[in-house]
This record gives sequence, structure tokens and C-alpha cells, in this order.
Amino acid sequence: MAELLKDVYNESFFDRLIGKLAAAYPDFPGESFLALVHADGWESLALKARMRRIAESLAATLPPDYREALAIVKRAAAGARGFEYMLFPDFVELRGLDDPEASVPALAELTSGSSAEFAVRPFIRRYPSLMMPQLKRWAADPDEHVRRLASEGCRPRLPWSFALDEFKRDPAPVLEVLELLKEDESEYVRRSVANNLNDIAKDHPALVLDVARRWYGRHPHTDWIVRHGCRTLLKRCDPEALRFFGLAPAERVAVEGLTLSAEEVPIGGELTVSFAVVHDGDEPVKLRIEYGVDFVKANGRPSRKLFKLSEKEYAPGATALRFRHKFAQLTTRKHYPGEHRVAIIVNGAETASLPFRLRS
Repeated sequence: MAELLKDVYNESFFDRLIGKLAAAYPDFPGESFLALVHADGWESLALKARMRRIAESLAATLPPDYREALAIVKRAAAGARGFEYMLFPDFVELRGLDDPEASVPALAELTSGSSAEFAVRPFIRRYPSLMMPQLKRWAADPDEHVRRLASEGCRPRLPWSFALDEFKRDPAPVLEVLELLKEDESEYVRRSVANNLNDIAKDHPALVLDVARRWYGRHPHTDWIVRHGCRTLLKRCDPEALRFFGLAPAERVAVEGLTLSAEEVPIGGELTVSFAVVHDGDEPVKLRIEYGVDFVKANGRPSRKLFKLSEKEYAPGATALRFRHKFAQLTTRKHYPGEHRVAIIVNGAETASLPFRLRS
């Protein structure tokens, strides 16, 4: 069985962590700290809950004066690299929300070793007039991790965190930050900018398309951001987004010979799907080809998920395509038995579909 992410917090990790803390603070009570960490319920805690348990245990075993404890945390975090060390920014969020003067610079310092993307959000929510100018300053930082924090921290819909509802309603302050990062040399930063733009598109599609029109064609880095930032609009088959990317309704294009490798598939198995895209025109045509699966949810109702197959120019004639879809149980998607359906979508329009059954 594959190791769960939360299992990174194992005996070996705690040996390293306590070593770092003891080096930064010789009086650190390692045994008491571990006892608090492994108190009732530890085994059942998910990844972020384990991070919070560790941060709480640090808060209970470091000096009660926040700034003294913060100095120890920063010394202990020096050289620590990896997402597991997000416990250090979490400590800042837990203990330091009432002291932004000390905490905000600490988050910028700590983000280089892990990420302060979650820890910074309570500060943005509580102190927007302080934090939005700070994010703009971070957007000019020489460290790509700090520049990424400027974007990632203010995403309206950051996964694994609470939504920033004020930016879901009015993303203008966020777009001011993204403007400063839209040509960033770091792919790490650009990916965050695109994900932020994609968050905004879920609530303000017309606004994001306006941004796309302003940004597109000015720099290769920005072009990638725009395309990736509009991916939800393309998956939703938004007609304006499709037109913007040159994906007009596909005339004289059909899907023929759709076949499935089986009419019934066990959960954990896979389905092979074959078909041909037939272009009856005289010139190549740009096509975005996706497939959708109508998954049965726990309530018995179908819910479609789209998967991109290709986006390119197709020559006149028939082009054979084939793909496999696996129905493994995932933490992000649980499968249920019942009648499902697979559909082929070309430039936003469903062109063919077939049913199949998923069984236990």
C-alpha cells in the first residue's frame, strides 16, 4: 500500500525535528513535546491536522513569550526543506496572528523552506490594508518562493484552506498583485499566478477573459499563464473562452466508430475507449478534444468530469484516437457502482457517447 502523505511525520522525522529544535534552544523538552504530539487521536489525524497538532505542541513547549519562541523557530527552521516543515509557518499562524509586525516578516523567511501559503491567509483576512501592499512588495522579492507566496497566499479558493470571500466578491486587489507577476521568470511563480487566475475565473469569467485579452500575445510566459488560467472556462465549454483560443464550433467534424473495450468494468479496473475524428473539410482545423465521464455519486446521481486529450490542428481525413481510463479508488475520487457514460467533446460540443456499467 502506498505511503500516505501524513506518514511523513514518523519517528525519523521527529528525531530530526527535535535535533533542530534542541540546537536552537538547548532547554527544549523533547520528550514532553513528543508526548503532546502523540496524544489521543494522533493516528487518525490527516496531514494538515497533524501539522496543527505539532504546531500546538511547539506552542506548549517553547517559551511563552511569542517573540522569543519565534526566534527559536526561525533558528530551527534554517536549512529545513520540504512540505513537512510547513509546521513552522503554522506555528506563526497559531501563535502570532496578534503580532503581525513580527509574524509577517517571519512568514516570508520561512516560506523558502516549505511554504507559508496557508499560514499567511488569516493575516490577509484580518489585516487586508496591511497585507495587500505587503504582497505587492513580496512580488518584487529576489526569492522566487517569496514571490510565489504573494500570489498563492491570496488565491480566492486555495485548496486545503478557507476561501477568501472578500476576493471571491471583488478580486481587483488580487489582480493588482498578479499584474506584477505575469511575466515572472520562475515557472514556480507563473504556475501560482495561473492557478490564482483560474480561481477568479470560477466567479468572474468575463473579468478573466478581459484580463486574457489584455495579457495575451505580449510575452511567452504570460501566454502560458493565460491559457492555464482559463482552463476551467475551457472545461466548462465557455463559448467566449473557446473563441478566444481559436476553438470555434467545429463544422464538418464528426466522431465515428466510438467503441468501448467492455460494457462492464470492475471498480479498480480500466476501460479502453477508441474512436476516430473525421474532418471533412479542405484545410486543417484546430480542435480541443476531451472526454467526459458521467460518474455515479453517492446519492446515485451522475456528475461529469472532463479530461483533456489533445488541443492541436487536425488535418482533413480520419484520425484514430484511443485512451484508457482507470477506475482506481482515490482519496480525491470515490467510485460507486452503477451505470456510467463516456462522452467525446470536440470544441465544447458533445459529439458521441456510450454507456457502461461500473460494478463492485
